[in-house]
Amino acid sequence: MTASPTDHAIAVELRYFAAAAEAAGRPEERLELPAGTTLAALREQLSGRGLEMARVIPICSFLVNSVSTPADSLTPLADGDSVDVLPPFAGG
Repeated sequence: MTASPTDHAIAVELRYFAAAAEAAGRPEERLELPAGTTLAALREQLSGRGLEMARVIPICSFLVNSVSTPADSLTPLADGDSVDVLPPFAGG
């Protein structure tokens, strides 16, 4: 039996910044995801990781391969993509 292209997993590098890194308990990680996973689906998965992540993820901005990407994007992520999770920054 031959596996179809949608049966494989992709690896995505996540980098968390500021409050997102605190909520995640790490500055970065590599995730194996089903092929076809979108940023919207990844965001939902991350929000399900506990109370702090559920609080922080919905207010974050995302960069996919250094390009600002809408959090509700339905474009599938690709193997080797880098996703930066950026909470709002206070500045002055």
